Amino acid sequence: MISVLVLNGPNLNLLGKREPGVYGLVTLDEINSMLMDEARFLGAEALCQQSNHEGALVDAIHATVDTHQGLLINAGAYTHTSVALRDAIAAVNIPTVEVHLSNIYSREAFRHHSYIAPIAIGQISGFGAESYRLGLRALIHHLRQ
Repeated sequence: MISVLVLNGPNLNLLGKREPGVYGLVTLDEINSMLMDEARFLGAEALCQQSNHEGALVDAIHATVDTHQGLLINAGAYTHTSVALRDAIAAVNIPTVEVHLSNIYSREAFRHHSYIAPIAIGQISGFGAESYRLGLRALIHHLRQ
């Protein structure tokens, strides 16, 4: 069975309360529940984790080896700053889809750059919680090819 790690970075534990005009009212628990249901529907499984700490995210990426076939990641602000996350993903060489709730390209200029995008198989942003579902579907489709 295909197993996907869903990894969420800093401040995403505050979804539903944090800047609802930008990030919406859906909580991370609701997104995780939707993803686990969607994965089951697609005959796969999703394990969801969140951390505000860069090293914990790197450790989670390293742990994908021999455990998960794909990575769905919203690295939050680390998207724009973390060479360590980029290097961890490259090191484990696991198919990765980057997702964002907001359209990072219509926001502040510093959000327009992603260290993850060049090593990901794709990136989906701007569709709120639906970005995660679209990313999961695309990743599972890719893994089945």
